[in-house]
Amino acid sequence: MAITLQVVRNKKQKQDFVNLPFEIFRDNIYWVPPIKSDELKNFDPDYNPALRFCDTIFWVVYRDGKPAGRIGAIINHKYNEKVGKDLGRFTKLEFFDDKEVFRILMDEAVSWMKGKGMKMAHGPLGFTNLDNQGLLIEGFDYLPSVASVYHHPYYRKHIEDYGFRKEIDWLEFRLNAGPKAINKATRGAELIKKRYGFNIVKFKKAREILPYSEALFEIVNDAFASLPFVVPFDKKMVDMYTKKYFKIINPKYICFVKKDSEIVGFILAVPSLSKAMQKANGKLFPFGYYHIKKAIRNPEVIDLFLGGVKSEYKHEGVAVILYSEIQNQMLKDGLHIVETTGNFETNSHVIANWKNFDSIQNKRRRCFIKDI
Repeated sequence: MAITLQVVRNKKQKQDFVNLPFEIFRDNIYWVPPIKSDELKNFDPDYNPALRFCDTIFWVVYRDGKPAGRIGAIINHKYNEKVGKDLGRFTKLEFFDDKEVFRILMDEAVSWMKGKGMKMAHGPLGFTNLDNQGLLIEGFDYLPSVASVYHHPYYRKHIEDYGFRKEIDWLEFRLNAGPKAINKATRGAELIKKRYGFNIVKFKKAREILPYSEALFEIVNDAFASLPFVVPFDKKMVDMYTKKYFKIINPKYICFVKKDSEIVGFILAVPSLSKAMQKANGKLFPFGYYHIKKAIRNPEVIDLFLGGVKSEYKHEGVAVILYSEIQNQMLKDGLHIVETTGNFETNSHVIANWKNFDSIQNKRRRCFIKDI
């Protein structure tokens, strides 16, 4: 059977790249499809500001004229400067269980990275840490959040057979916010607020949050600075992610903590959109938008999407206040299930928080690395 490899340049190739996972996961009840129009925007430098400081290229492999695999390669120059290493990232890897197709994809990506002077390849990674990252290696029977990933088990075998080894894992948890956890968090939060003079900022309407977007990303830049794969968000990136995620928020589940006039921490929880995205099946219209809006207004599960505390306040219990506010809102709405997004396995401080809940660690995803 004839196999060809093509660099993604024209409209058809971009559509083939975006559509391929819909074929690979067609009958999988756990895969959560993205919105196709959003995926196509990643190729557009007018939309994706990371293309200003990243070199990138994408390929599709065709078997007998039909898409059989895809991969992208990224060199994030900001990150490489930060860590002082020559690292290339592979990204958006999707393929049918076909060793030949996989090797053609990875050989081409690695060759391109080496041609750019890279000494190591790692991934799956996106342009930034707010892109979907990692390869699912545990938890294939759980529905991921829209901020997580899903893969077939055979992906890991092909990657490891190619010589990749573990770099680091993310752990994900499913939490049951029962009365014990809520009461403990409430008592702790009240004590901390009185001791340190912290105040809560909450919202009734989504538009009220927009003036706080820059403060939110300032905290992200500060709190996440030492984490793997992270580069600071500049003004253009802040604008892009604000526009991208503003449409999926429910203001009841967003909270900031203030010390005097200073914003020192935030939590951004969102109604789970996983089932709604499955119903949308990659399209906002004619019915996808309806399912998403319904999920936002009437959530069944809450996803802890993003949160952070300024480094100088991280030991003063700000996180306890933030979690308490979200739990109390859930209690008002009759909700009790929370899905975390990925926590680095080395982040023992955050993981320890989940001991206050009836929790299970239900998913694990991995970043791989290889000398090239």
